[in-house]
Amino acid sequence: MESLAGEVKLGDEKQQVNEELLLKQITDLVINQRLLSGKANAEDRVVKFVHPEELKELVDLSLGGSPLNHVQILELCKQAVEYSVKTNHPKFLNQLYHASDPVGLAGAWLSDALNTNLYTFEVAPFFLMVECAVLAHLRGFIGWEDGDGIFAPGGSMSNMYGMVLARYKKFPEVKTKGVGSIGELVAFTSQEGHYSIAKAAHWIGLGTDNLIIVASDSSGKMIPAELENKIVKALEQKKVPFFVNATAGTTVLGAYDPLEPLAFVCKKYDVWLHVDAAWGGGALVSQKYRFLMDGIQLVDSVAWNLHKMLGAPLQCSAFLTKHKDILHRCNSASATYLFQTDKFYDTRYDTGDKSVQCGRKVDAFKLWLMWKARGDRGLEEMVDNAFECAEYFSRQIAQRSEFRLVLSEPNCTNVCFWYIPHQLRNCQESPEWWEQISKVAPAIKKRMVEKGSLMIGYQPLPHKNLVNFFRLVIPCQPRPTHEDMDFVIDEIERLGCDL
Repeated sequence: MESLAGEVKLGDEKQQVNEELLLKQITDLVINQRLLSGKANAEDRVVKFVHPEELKELVDLSLGGSPLNHVQILELCKQAVEYSVKTNHPKFLNQLYHASDPVGLAGAWLSDALNTNLYTFEVAPFFLMVECAVLAHLRGFIGWEDGDGIFAPGGSMSNMYGMVLARYKKFPEVKTKGVGSIGELVAFTSQEGHYSIAKAAHWIGLGTDNLIIVASDSSGKMIPAELENKIVKALEQKKVPFFVNATAGTTVLGAYDPLEPLAFVCKKYDVWLHVDAAWGGGALVSQKYRFLMDGIQLVDSVAWNLHKMLGAPLQCSAFLTKHKDILHRCNSASATYLFQTDKFYDTRYDTGDKSVQCGRKVDAFKLWLMWKARGDRGLEEMVDNAFECAEYFSRQIAQRSEFRLVLSEPNCTNVCFWYIPHQLRNCQESPEWWEQISKVAPAIKKRMVEKGSLMIGYQPLPHKNLVNFFRLVIPCQPRPTHEDMDFVIDEIERLGCDL
């Protein structure tokens, strides 16, 4: 790795850690190693992959013993960079998160340095006002003039907030009396819904057997008529429907559930409608693509991960609801050592009691600073570009015999496809043929990671009878290009041509 200005000489073994110098050197390390979004060179590796046991040999992971000197500490930081995945690389297309916006990263560094806790105005005056402003702006994109919200540690927790609030709204006594007297509750999600919904059902005591799975159509969208059939059946069984999870941008296929008809069903049966927009919520900032979320203003709550499509630094997950003050009523415990009622300022801004947490990181500031720098229009252009690149990629592989799309058109910026090696083309597509196809994506994935040239994911969808296929996930950060898309196609061909 490149040397850093001001680096302590290796010969000075007794040199203690110079903390100010270390912070400057870490900043230089980030810049010199091109770790900022869009700064990676084409020849840079996405990852220098080593297996777990090998990594244990390469890096001293042990704790205890004598303190290390400055040079040794800096060397460990360099090793962290060397053996980490470069999510800022334009060929890191593996997950639903990617590079972080550099302005957002500056916000994250500053808020971490100030190291405050986001529960009272007393200790976080600036940041609490920022969070209020950000949540109000996000609700505006949904179409709610009022409501409530909180930043949560990830989309899974945001989804759990939705389920807990839905139960509280239907049975407010559950907060004090527990679940023993409210009947057998049931919740609903589609086949394509995120696994966090099942985990939430477990955690809140609903039980995964009481999470009812609703069929999706061929493109992965929940079928409203199927939802209504499941609700009616549950009522006939004397169960209590209380929560439906719809998805805007499913994890694999990128499907957007039809919110307007789902909202009609939920209103008919007095069921809370939550939308997991952790991935696909970015469409809301685009005039061209927000139609994908038509009806969003009709739902009860939304989970939106701004660290995903829009590229805020991890983690940046907003939970939003149109029901004003319900978060506080549901979650407050009124700890008198934090939330005194006789403070000298307006205690409405002591928002920590509406969170299920006590300690909370300042997640809103990095998004706020990034939004200030980009503006609504800048973020819209980024989203439009990501969608356009997904459409371009789909058109390109549709014209090549060695590729086959899972869906003829992408729903979101996910593009799912198979690569068919030369030896398997123009063959009868028997079960044995598909068994061979299922081995292709894992084999190519191994090669691309070992080479470090590219990272994209793969998976099967057993409930759709789909064997392993690639899932390309196209981000806003770093800004993708048609050349990046062409590289992915050509690289998969190069890596798989001899299979």
